[in-house]
Amino acid sequence: MLEAPSYHAIAAMAVTIAMFIGFARGRYPEEIISLVTIAVIGVGLYFAPLEGTKPTDGLAIAFGGFGHSALITICALMIMGRGLVVTGALEPFARLLESVFRFSPQLGLLTALLLAFSMSMFVNDTPVMVLLIPIIVGIAAKGLMASSKILMPVNTAVLLGGMATTIGTSTNILVVTIADDIGMAPIGVFQFTPIVLMAGLVAIPYLWLVMPRMLRDNSVAPDNARRTFHTRLRVGANSVLAGGDLSAARGKLPDGITFHDAPSGALAADERLHISGTHEALEEAARALKGELAPSWVVDRIRRISKANGQDIVAVEMTVTADSRLVGRTLASSGIADLYGVAVLGIHRPNRLLGERDSYTDAGDLRILEGDVLLVMGIDEDLQAFARNDGLLRLEGARELPRRSKAVLAGAIMLGAIATASLGLPWFDGMTYAPIKLPIAISALAGAIAMFVTGCVKFDRVGRALSAKVIVLIAASLAIGRVIDESGAATWLGQALSLGLAYLPPALVLSAIMLFVTILTNFASNATAATIGTPIAYSIAIQLGLPPEPLVLAVLFGCNLSFATPIAYQTNLLIMSEGGYEFGDYVRAGVPLVALMVTVLSVLLVLWYGL
Repeated sequence: MLEAPSYHAIAAMAVTIAMFIGFARGRYPEEIISLVTIAVIGVGLYFAPLEGTKPTDGLAIAFGGFGHSALITICALMIMGRGLVVTGALEPFARLLESVFRFSPQLGLLTALLLAFSMSMFVNDTPVMVLLIPIIVGIAAKGLMASSKILMPVNTAVLLGGMATTIGTSTNILVVTIADDIGMAPIGVFQFTPIVLMAGLVAIPYLWLVMPRMLRDNSVAPDNARRTFHTRLRVGANSVLAGGDLSAARGKLPDGITFHDAPSGALAADERLHISGTHEALEEAARALKGELAPSWVVDRIRRISKANGQDIVAVEMTVTADSRLVGRTLASSGIADLYGVAVLGIHRPNRLLGERDSYTDAGDLRILEGDVLLVMGIDEDLQAFARNDGLLRLEGARELPRRSKAVLAGAIMLGAIATASLGLPWFDGMTYAPIKLPIAISALAGAIAMFVTGCVKFDRVGRALSAKVIVLIAASLAIGRVIDESGAATWLGQALSLGLAYLPPALVLSAIMLFVTILTNFASNATAATIGTPIAYSIAIQLGLPPEPLVLAVLFGCNLSFATPIAYQTNLLIMSEGGYEFGDYVRAGVPLVALMVTVLSVLLVLWYGL
C-alpha cells in the first residue's frame, strides 16, 4: 500500500506548482519569481530542515544552483558563442544558410531544422545549439525571419534529433547505463534510431509549419526604416569588377544596394562607383565584390593598430552639427583620414533630396551638410578625438566589427571543445588507442578560457555574452530539482505510478511511463527523471511479464521531450534571451508537441515490439 508523502515532499510539489503558475501567468518577470522560489526554499529548509540535515544545509540546496556545473557550463558556452560572433568565425556558413533564407524563408527554416536534427544525432545537443544560435540571430538581424520564429523550432529539432542515438545526449547514456547495471541487455547506438526517425516525420512538419505561427514576432524595425548611406566603392585590382561589366556582378549583391550613375562597359581598376545601402549591405557588397568603402591605406592602418594594441575596431554613426568645420567640404577635401586615422564609410542625408543644388561638386563628390550622418570606422579613442575636434555628435548604437583575424582560431577552439566532449580526447594507453571523453562542463570551461587567453573574447565584454535572467532562472530550476529529489517527492510519484499501472494493458503502461517521465523532466531535471524512471520501468516490465526494452526506451524518449518549459533543458535557457521568449511561449508551443510525441512514440514502440 502506498504511504502518504512526507511533509517535505508535499511542500516541494507545492512550490514547484506555484512556480509554474507564476511563470505561466506572466504577471511578474521570470527572474523575480525565480528569486522568490530560491528564497522560499532557503527559508523553508532553514526552519524545517530535511531529515538528517542541519538548517544551514537548506541554504546550500537553495543557493547551490549558482555554483552548479550546469550553470557554469551554460555560461561558458555563451562565452564561446560570443567568441564566434565577435570574430565572424561562422560567417561563411551563415552566408550559405542565409542564401537559402533569401531564396525562400520557409525553405531556409526547413533546411535549418533538418540540419539541427541530423547534427544532434552525433554531437551533444548543447554545442550544436551554441553553433547555430549566432547564425540564426545574424539571419534575423537582416530581416529574413524573426529570431523568435526560428530559435525555438530549431532548438526543439536539436532535442528530438538528440534522442535518436545513445550518444546524442548525456541523458541517453545515463538511461542506457542504468539499464545495463540493473541487468538489461545492452542497447546499441543505433538500435532505436528508426523509431525516432519515423517520429521525426511527424515532428518536423509541426516545427516547420505550426510552431512558428504560435510564437510572437520579435522582429526589429524593417530595413526600409534604417539609415541608407551613400559612398564610393573603390574597384581594386583584385576586385571581381576590374575589367568586367557591372551587370555581371549584380547577382552577387545583397538586397538594398543601389548604383547611382553606373557606367556602362568594362570597369577599370581604381574606378569609384557611387552606391548606397545600409551599413550591413555596404559591408557585404564590398566583401562580395572585393572592393573598398574607404582608402585602403587608412583601413590597413586601423587594422594594424587594432592588432598591435588588442583594441576593437568600431563602426559608429555621427551627426554633423552646425559648427562643424566639415560643413560644405567633401570627404576628399576634409582630411579626416590624415588627421584622425579613421575611415568614413558613407554619408546619410536625412530629409533632403540628394540631387538638390550644391549637393555635389563638379567631380561628383557629395558635400557634407549640417544634419548629415557619417558612418565612421576606427579605434574608439580616435573616433572620440574626431567627434570632439570636428563638432560631431556621436549617436547611440556603436557596433564592434568582427575581429576576422581571430576567426579561424575561435572556430578551432569551438570545434575542439565539441570534439573533446563528443568524440573524446586522443589518448594512447601503451599500444592501445583509448580516447577520453571530457564532461561538457570541462570542455566548455576550457574553451571559454582559451577564448579569453587568445583574445577572441575580452574580459571587459563578458557581460554582453551572459543574461542575468537566464542565470537566475537556471539557479532556481536546479534548486527545485534538488528539492524534489531529496524530499522524496520524485520517489513517491514513481511509486504511485507503479501501483496504478498494474491494471492497465501494455500499450497504456508504456504511454503512462513516458508521460510521467516527460512531466518529471520538464519540472525537475533529465538526470532525475532518468534515475527514477529507468528502474521503475524495468521493475514494471518484470512484474507484468513484458519485454523491458520498450519500457526503458519510453523512459529515454520521455527524458528528451523537454521542450514544454524553459527550465527543462539548458538549450531552452540558451535561446531564451536571444529569442525574447517568455515562460508562456514554451508552454504554448511545446505542450502540443509533447502530447503529439508521447502519442506517436508510444504507438511506434507498441508496433515495433509487438506489444
